[in-house]
Amino acid sequence: MVYPIVVFGDPVLRKRGQSIPLNSDIAALVSDMFETMYAADGVGLAAPQIGKSIRLFVIDGSGLEVEGEDMTGFRKAFVNAEMLEEFDEFASIEEGCLSIPHIRDNVKRRSHLRIRYYDEQWQLHEESFTGMKARIIQHEYDHIEGKLFIDYLTPLKKKLLKGKLSNISKGEVRTEYRILAPLKK
Repeated sequence: MVYPIVVFGDPVLRKRGQSIPLNSDIAALVSDMFETMYAADGVGLAAPQIGKSIRLFVIDGSGLEVEGEDMTGFRKAFVNAEMLEEFDEFASIEEGCLSIPHIRDNVKRRSHLRIRYYDEQWQLHEESFTGMKARIIQHEYDHIEGKLFIDYLTPLKKKLLKGKLSNISKGEVRTEYRILAPLKK
């Protein structure tokens, strides 16, 4: 099942997601989230982006070509993730978001992280990631914490985007995927 993507302005995007009870049946939801992400041509999708305020996100960066990184097989579900550490130098790379269509800007993030999470079979993992893999995880992790990539922009850039963000929240934006706009009339 393909869900509509919740866009900027919906309060669910600003809430910290609730933990999912251990051993809950989430297989269908994870499958639907991957299907929704692929339909929107994304590399990551967090549950708040489909209107669910829970700590779940999926990623698939295996189709990305990143210089110096092997993205092969980088497809995962992160359940009840807990960021343990973000470290090393900052890297600034352009990001975008399915919930904020057609807006992209450079975001500074740490280049390494360590995270603990369950997969969709409730197997516990603690792993370290670097480079683009770390960036994708950090972006999606922010969603379950109620943060958006635009929160990292300067006040001036945010001010310049105010009109575009207002239009997005009203549903006055064209996308190749279905959206759910909070202020659409």
